[in-house]
Amino acid sequence: MAFKKKALAALAIGIAAATALTGCGRVDDTPTAANTQAETGAPSDAAPGAASIIIGTTDKSTSLDPAGSYDHGSLLIDTQVYSFVYAFKGDSKVPEPDAAEKCEFISDTVFSCTLKPGLKFANGHDLTSSDVKFSYDRLVAIDDPNGPASLVANLASVDAPDPLTVNFNLTAANDQTFMQVLATSAGPIVDEEVFSATALTPEAVIVDNKATSGPYVIDSWKTNDTVVLKPYADYKGLSPAPANSEVTLKTYTDATNLKLAVTTGEIDVAYRSLTPTDIESLQADSSVKVWQGQGGEIRYLVFNLQTQPGGTDAEKFAIRQAIASSIDREALATNVYKNQYTPLCSWVPDGYLGATNAACDAYPLDKAAAAKFLADAGVTTPVALNIQYNPDHYGSSSDQEYGLLKQQLEATGLFTVNLQSTEWVTYNKERVQDTYPIYQLGWFPDFPDADNYLTPFFTTNNFLKNHFDVKSVNDAILGEATEVDAAARETQIKDIQTDLAAHYLSTLPLLQGSQWAFSSTKVTGIELGVDELLHFATISKS
Repeated sequence: MAFKKKALAALAIGIAAATALTGCGRVDDTPTAANTQAETGAPSDAAPGAASIIIGTTDKSTSLDPAGSYDHGSLLIDTQVYSFVYAFKGDSKVPEPDAAEKCEFISDTVFSCTLKPGLKFANGHDLTSSDVKFSYDRLVAIDDPNGPASLVANLASVDAPDPLTVNFNLTAANDQTFMQVLATSAGPIVDEEVFSATALTPEAVIVDNKATSGPYVIDSWKTNDTVVLKPYADYKGLSPAPANSEVTLKTYTDATNLKLAVTTGEIDVAYRSLTPTDIESLQADSSVKVWQGQGGEIRYLVFNLQTQPGGTDAEKFAIRQAIASSIDREALATNVYKNQYTPLCSWVPDGYLGATNAACDAYPLDKAAAAKFLADAGVTTPVALNIQYNPDHYGSSSDQEYGLLKQQLEATGLFTVNLQSTEWVTYNKERVQDTYPIYQLGWFPDFPDADNYLTPFFTTNNFLKNHFDVKSVNDAILGEATEVDAAARETQIKDIQTDLAAHYLSTLPLLQGSQWAFSSTKVTGIELGVDELLHFATISKS
């Protein structure tokens, strides 16, 4: 049972005091007018000599409400303005306490956390375990199709027995990933006195009520245009105190303009997404610094198992197999991306436990094999394919990538391809409504573990909403996620990928790549850590 937050405010203060005593640790260049600061929790004064930073991006945010967003552009902002129970720091693959002081398994299925005392939202409201419970309860209850609820599939319930204790009750025992899940898109802690328990909360309500508690507070907000963030003085989490006086995030509609902005000094940092040609040019430009992150990003095709071509399940699978045998990943990597991406031959990318070449081994580039898959299933050729892709969220080179993919498929004589593109804000909504039979997606890992390339895509109620639901696969993924023996877990992860290739192929892995940022030579402190995100607090400028 959760305690009543307001009724027990005095109890919360008492516990906090006792704990403290015992020592328990489009682009528009004109920003909108700033919102009025709350009387409590106002941004801190800038550190002596700290400069303001301007960051440019082409990434769009889907929603400021964490229950309604599961995309890189939204999480980029979430990690600056919300607290998490756990968070990632730098290159560490092990998350560390953020709002929490400590967490531990008190049984095989109960992960218990003690929060730091005295936490507050920027509006002055206390941040307690009741807010944590509320945040996870509403995430599951709302279950927005564009939200991250699939990440907490193993969460049975959350208890808040006192203001500083929160217990996560898990369905399956020995979950090897749950601590990392707390640091993902599912993890932002929201203010239960501001957010709706049953519906997404509008951006204006969140901003005007300063219902955040991260290292920054939102000073002004124009959706997918300009956001101004100022350091939040009362933040007590994992992130260091900001090394800058404020950060302005500008959203550009065109990668060329983003590149121009960083080379001319209009912005201090350019982050996602630039064309391969722009990246190559900036790498040779002595007036900018180059920052490269780790290589966990992937690009892939999704098949909607209901609306893709084919009359029977056997015909649909044969069409997927034929497509897999007709795509030249090397050509995509070299001709389109100048080898800034590499071929991805299975669902778990290189560098992760259990990575294999399952997809490429099962479906090498082979026109004769592709034709045989179709003929054996009685599929009449050429097969008409409607393929949707996104021209802005995954970079403007998606036009070339999918143009070449169309050429490759049609060169076999087995397919005719109708390509269509849609901008991200619409694309992200339509893809879960059975609108696109075959479509492009990319993925940035929520946490550095192979499971994050399996659970979100192939378990029951996965976030793809592509009608893939196979009990044996679901059970196998649950098995690897709860396997404590590393060698046995690696074997399980490999077996899952072999099974996906041989019998299902509900998605098709294509490419693996890194994150890039480019900055003025005066900028220091850029970190592209294991979460593949730019963390603003460490960035400074001389």
